[in-house]
Amino acid sequence: MSATTVGAPDVQTVRRLRPADAPEPGPLAQVRSRLRDVAVMTRRNLVHIAREPMQLSDVTVQPVLFTVLFVYVFGSGMSVPGGYTNFAIAGLLTMNLVTSSMGTGVGLATDLASGMIERFRTLPMWRASVLVGRTVSDLLSAAVCAAIVGVTGLAVGWHAGHGIWSVLGGFGVALLFSYALTWPTACLGLFAKAPESAMSIGFVVIFPLAFISNALVPTRHMPSWLRVIADWNPVSSVTSEVRILFGNPNPLPPNPSWPDVHPLVAALIWSFGLIAVCAPLAAYLFRKRTTD
Repeated sequence: MSATTVGAPDVQTVRRLRPADAPEPGPLAQVRSRLRDVAVMTRRNLVHIAREPMQLSDVTVQPVLFTVLFVYVFGSGMSVPGGYTNFAIAGLLTMNLVTSSMGTGVGLATDLASGMIERFRTLPMWRASVLVGRTVSDLLSAAVCAAIVGVTGLAVGWHAGHGIWSVLGGFGVALLFSYALTWPTACLGLFAKAPESAMSIGFVVIFPLAFISNALVPTRHMPSWLRVIADWNPVSSVTSEVRILFGNPNPLPPNPSWPDVHPLVAALIWSFGLIAVCAPLAAYLFRKRTTD
């Protein structure tokens, strides 16, 4: 999702936050209060999208363009057992979610540069709700992106070989990885000095992560050194598991590596590992950037 619109916290946001003179809540009440703060921050991000719908261009227009272009351009010159369209949709789903994850970092960098975070500091709210609310709203945007890829895929001839629950499981694996990626991109946005820096650095990182993988082409014909990188790329593990759950072709290279043989385990390790490492790091960077 793209950068957030600059402006003061809206009246409804302020009203939903706990009053400054409220008594110290107990543990359960504190959890409810924090969940309420996260819901308020998530709603704030969604309201900005509603006011400027073009912020969703990377999860609405881009998936359609990528799906149509890659299916017809690559598909016209590539032969994959089971058809290139069925092979490519899982990769296009993962690739679109990976490239759109930079919106988290850019949005946080924009809020910091505009002074929005400083205004939030004056409110009686859980400070980390800014981070969690941002990642949750971007997860909802990623769900829209996934749905558009699926619908566009059906329009260009994709079909799943397994039942609805297996297909939903494939979308779930991809969305889990998408949510995990919002945390390292959040760290990047908090580390960058300006939104433009976050965008440019993120492109350098995200572009090879998305394309040096099995998302669009099988890795069997890659040079041996490049195939090792692609096989251990988390995007390849997620894409392979999504293909398996979709019941689509997933050709393995000769002498497959461990992630090729156990894509679900590899995908879950990468997803939960990124959250476990980068969420605390993002909280630390956020405190560092917002502490006088």
